[in-house]
Amino acid sequence: MAALRIWAIGALFMALLVSAIAVVYFQYRARLIFIEIQQQQNALDQYEIDWGKTQLEITMLLEQNHIESAALNQLKLVMPKHEDIIYLKP
Repeated sequence: MAALRIWAIGALFMALLVSAIAVVYFQYRARLIFIEIQQQQNALDQYEIDWGKTQLEITMLLEQNHIESAALNQLKLVMPKHEDIIYLKP
């Protein structure tokens, strides 16, 4: 009877030890996953900032004034005279 009681206490101690190790392991895994989530959220925030900057740049580049000034200054284009314009009818 005493041997059975010692064996039961040993089994309970092993179950307690395994349970404690499992708690530590899963807490460690939860921390690793939380750190990865934080890193992914930071990356997402940076992508959203870059997306906003890109949208702003596209909007600025598509403005008529910017296109016209680039054509005049960088490409040295000039507006043709009214009599030089040829209209084609379909």
